Amino acid sequence: MAKLLLKLQRYFRRKPVRFFTLLALYLAAGSLVFLHSGFSGEPTVPGSPRSPAAAEGPGLPYLGVMQLSRGFKAAATMPAGARRHGPWFKSTSKEPLERGKSRDNGGPRSRALRGRSGREKEEDRARYIGCYEDNTRRRTLRGMSFFDYKKMTVFRCQDNCAERGYLYAGLEFGAECYCGHKIQASNASESECNMECKGERSNTCGGINRLSVYRLELAQESARRYGSAIFRGCFRRPENISIALPVSQLMLNMSVDKCVDFCTEKEFPLAALAGTTCRCGFPSTLFPLHEREDEQLCAHKCAAEEFESCGSAEFLLVYQTQVQDNRCMDRRFLPSRAKQLVALASFPGAGNTWARHLIELATGFYTGSYYFDGSLYNKGFKGERDHWRSGRTICIKTHESGQKEIESFDSAILLIRNPYKALMAEFNRKYGGHIGFAAHAHWKGKEWPEFVANYAPWWATHTLDWLRYGKKVLVVHFEDLKRDLFVQLQRMVALLGVPACEDRLLCVEGQKDGNFKRSGLRKLEYDPYTPEMRKAISGYIRTVDAALKLRNLSGVPEDYFPR
Repeated sequence: MAKLLLKLQRYFRRKPVRFFTLLALYLAAGSLVFLHSGFSGEPTVPGSPRSPAAAEGPGLPYLGVMQLSRGFKAAATMPAGARRHGPWFKSTSKEPLERGKSRDNGGPRSRALRGRSGREKEEDRARYIGCYEDNTRRRTLRGMSFFDYKKMTVFRCQDNCAERGYLYAGLEFGAECYCGHKIQASNASESECNMECKGERSNTCGGINRLSVYRLELAQESARRYGSAIFRGCFRRPENISIALPVSQLMLNMSVDKCVDFCTEKEFPLAALAGTTCRCGFPSTLFPLHEREDEQLCAHKCAAEEFESCGSAEFLLVYQTQVQDNRCMDRRFLPSRAKQLVALASFPGAGNTWARHLIELATGFYTGSYYFDGSLYNKGFKGERDHWRSGRTICIKTHESGQKEIESFDSAILLIRNPYKALMAEFNRKYGGHIGFAAHAHWKGKEWPEFVANYAPWWATHTLDWLRYGKKVLVVHFEDLKRDLFVQLQRMVALLGVPACEDRLLCVEGQKDGNFKRSGLRKLEYDPYTPEMRKAISGYIRTVDAALKLRNLSGVPEDYFPR
C-alpha cells in the first residue's frame, strides 16, 4: 500500500495539472450532491407510536403516517383552480366501446349516420351543428389547433377546446382539431364530412378541407375566451357607470374585436360592450362582476359582426383583456418578524401552490415553505428560500402530518381536495413535473397502483392529524375556493390577520391562474381507478367527512360522492 501511494505521489509531482483536474472534479461532484439534497426536501414521516384509537374514524382503522414506510416529496401543485373547467364533462357509460364493437363497415353515408346518432347522445357536452367548408389560407375556426394522426377522437377535440374556453370545436381530415369563437365559412354537404376519426372509427372527423363542427355546452361560461380575451359574462349596467367604467368610445361598427382592442390600447383589464358604446375599466366595488345576468339579455347583434353579441345600454357584455391588473401584483416580505407561525397545510396535489399564489396577491406579502423548491423560487415565490421559521413570510406551506410538526404552528389553513383529483395531480407532478404529465406507461404500469396504495391512506390521516393536533385550524375546500374565490379568500386573509382590501381581492379574481396550470392536451381519457381503489378511497372520504362533522364543520363537498 505504501509503495502504491509513493508511486501516485511521484506521478502527480511530474504532472500537477492532472492532479488539480481530478481535485476540481471531486469538489464539483460533492457540490452537486449537496445542491441536490437542498432542492428536494421531503416531509418527514413520523414514527412515534400512538394509540390506534387516537384519531380513528368510522369505517377506517387509524392509519397513522407511521404505517407509510416511504417519505413523500413536497408537492407544489397548480391548481385545477387554475384549470378553468376541471372535469368539463364526464361519461360513465361504456357507449364508445359498445359502438366500436358493433361497428359495421358501411360507406361514408352510414358513418355519417352513426356519427349523428352518437352526437345526439352527447348533447350534454356539445351539439353538432353541421359540416363546414375550410381553407388552409383562411381558417373557419381561428383559435387554438392541434393534430394527432393516430389517436384523434371527437371527445378529445371537444374537451381541449372547451378547457380553453372556446365556443366551437371542429374536426378535419380525421386527425385535425380546430377551436374558435365564431364560424367564418359557409355550410357544406354532410356527405363531404366523410372521414373516420383516427382514434375512433365509429365517429366522423370532417373531411378534406371540411370541418365537422360542434357548439360546446360550456360548464363554466365565465371561462369562455375570445382570442386573447376571456369572456366574463352579461351584467346589468352599474349605477355610476362613468366612475365604474371611466373610459368610453362610441363605435357605430361595434364588434368584440374592436372593443377589446380599444380597451387593451387604453391599458384597462375590462372591456364592456354596451350596444354601440365600448367602455373600459377595472373590477371594483361599483362593478364587482359577481351578479351575472341571463346572456339572452345581452344577445343583441353587433353592427359589424353577424355572429357576435354586443350587449345593450342596460346590459353589458364584459370581456377581460390581456392587460394585467397591477393593483394586486406588488409583493414583499413582512416589515417586522411575525409573532405567529401560520401553516398553509395540505395533502400533496391539493392546490397548495395555487393557494399560495392567491394569498400573496391578496395580502401583498410573500409566503414561505417548510421545504425548498428551486422551480417555485424561479417562478416568483421569493419566500421559498427563507427558513420556515424566519418570520418574514405571511404563512408557511407544508405537507407534514406528524404531531410534533403540526404543533410547531400557532394556527393553520387546512386545504382539502377531492382525493381522486389530488392523487392524480400529485402522480402527474411526481412523474412529469409541476405542469407536466405522467407517461402512459406509468399509469398502466405498477407505479400507479403502488402510488394509490401508499398515498390514499395518507390523504385521510393528513386531515385527521391536523384536526386533532392543530391549534386553530381553518378548513378550506379546494372546490369551494374554485367556486367562490372571493368569499373563501376573505376567510383565509382574515385568519392571517391582514386587512382585506376589497378592490385588491377583486383584482385577484382576474389574476387567479398563476404559473402552474396543466394543459388538458394530455389529460387521461379513461378512469385510472379500479373498483378496489374506489372502494378504499370511498371509505377514507367517509372517515374525513365524519371527522369534520364531529367538529361542527360542514362535511366534504357533495361531489366527492358517489364515486
